Amino acid sequence: MITINLKPGHKRAKNASPMAAIGAQFKAAGQKIKDPYRLGALAASVAWLGYVGMTQLATSNELSDLEPKLEQARAENQRFRAFLGEKRRLESVRDSIQAQIATIRTVDGDRYVWPRIFDEVARAVPPFTWLTDVQYVASAPVPVTDTTQKVIEAPPVQVDIKGRTVDIQGYTRLIRQLEDSPYLKDVTAISANTVLDQNRAVTAFVLKATYYRPGLSAAGPRAEATGADPAPAAKPTTVAQKED
Repeated sequence: MITINLKPGHKRAKNASPMAAIGAQFKAAGQKIKDPYRLGALAASVAWLGYVGMTQLATSNELSDLEPKLEQARAENQRFRAFLGEKRRLESVRDSIQAQIATIRTVDGDRYVWPRIFDEVARAVPPFTWLTDVQYVASAPVPVTDTTQKVIEAPPVQVDIKGRTVDIQGYTRLIRQLEDSPYLKDVTAISANTVLDQNRAVTAFVLKATYYRPGLSAAGPRAEATGADPAPAAKPTTVAQKED
């Protein structure tokens, strides 16, 4: 568009920039507002609005940076939760298997109680001594104090051993050799009396011994399952064994 100035001596005003117009408005507002407190409140409001805007921008940037880390943490939480669930399941399976093994071992070990008792008693009988009775003695049940125990151990087996001997030294030798047994403990003499047997004076005796179930030894669980005797610890040679 062509503009013609019909008034000589007047120059056409140049188009002002938008920033200049804003500055002029602020300058006019400053001239109108003469109160310094009002000017301070206006400046504080402008500064507060600027601070809020910068804080919002920084918070938005920080939030955008933390969103990938949040997704990664959620994925790790799901993974570890699945891992802990699998771990608890395997632990419950392990505890169940251990309880079953302990129960089977207890039941299986009871099959060899009397063979071991008879074997140990037969080994301990010296010459000129014979047995008349080997009898089981019922013991009082052991009170259960720990209710959290999964497998309750069976109480020890007590037996009465009755026999006769023509030699009083054979009686004392029998007691010592029973005490040397790895399975028979707490050997106690109940009575020893002189009686007639086929017109001969013999000593009739009654002994009490306790059989303790052996635990796992160096032979391992296979020896327990098959009833094989675990290797006992080395014992010193007694006087009775030297005399034999």
